[in-house]
Amino acid sequence: MSLDEVKALFDLTGKTFVVTGGSGMLGGEAAGALLSAGANVVVLSRSLDPKQGLINYTSPLWGWQAKAVHGDVMNRASLVEAATTIKAQFGPVYGLVNAAGGNKSTAITSPELTFCDLPEEGLRFVLDLNILGTLLPCQIFGQQMAERGEGVILNYSSMGAYRPITKVAAYCAAKAAITNFTAWLAVHMAQNHSPKIRVNAIAPGFFLSELNRDLLIDRQSGELTERGQLIISHTPMGRLGQRGETVSTVLWLLSPASAFVTGVTVPVDGGFEAYAGV
Repeated sequence: MSLDEVKALFDLTGKTFVVTGGSGMLGGEAAGALLSAGANVVVLSRSLDPKQGLINYTSPLWGWQAKAVHGDVMNRASLVEAATTIKAQFGPVYGLVNAAGGNKSTAITSPELTFCDLPEEGLRFVLDLNILGTLLPCQIFGQQMAERGEGVILNYSSMGAYRPITKVAAYCAAKAAITNFTAWLAVHMAQNHSPKIRVNAIAPGFFLSELNRDLLIDRQSGELTERGQLIISHTPMGRLGQRGETVSTVLWLLSPASAFVTGVTVPVDGGFEAYAGV
């Protein structure tokens, strides 16, 4: 295989991708990788004014420039409107990256908040954000892929889907559901719409971000917290993930390079999932 043939495997020139969670570290990383591969990228953001339509958007974290439109992953009507706007500009989308997700303090156990006392509101928010926030975009933009007869979806799972992580019951349950749903949707899209529609997921390990920094790093000393040390001790590579280290996996799963891969969840975790602790 020649160098040009290898490059062609990762070429996404002219293909339109929608990215949820594009303002975060991992979603922004995926959006930047797609732009570098030549794709048209539209970021969904619930903070934008719905009346603005498509606007130019610069990532505050990564610096890349793309298009953005209002879209709330937990609101079907919002997603329908966003999909209509994007289709009018670019035609039916080719790809979807579901990087939106996260946790909430009221869904995390602590000495002050036991599991039995976790409020329903906090639990529902985490389950809805991660599960419905993945499923609903797949419905709306998956329909456009069905129209095209081809496309690719990348969901974001977590190490919590493989090994339940203490304190974050709702988050782990939601990510386990995403891994299962990814496999289900891959079969459904291939059998009921087109075998050229692929659905996969990535399961990042522990990457340092502003969302988890206080859990992993003591701000005063700069040293790992007790929880951070536990994570490192269970990661054979002995460190946290660094910026940019999901890019190659993201591009592989979204590009023709993985044309015969569907229904899988790929860990990018420094060996965390493989290690039994002994």
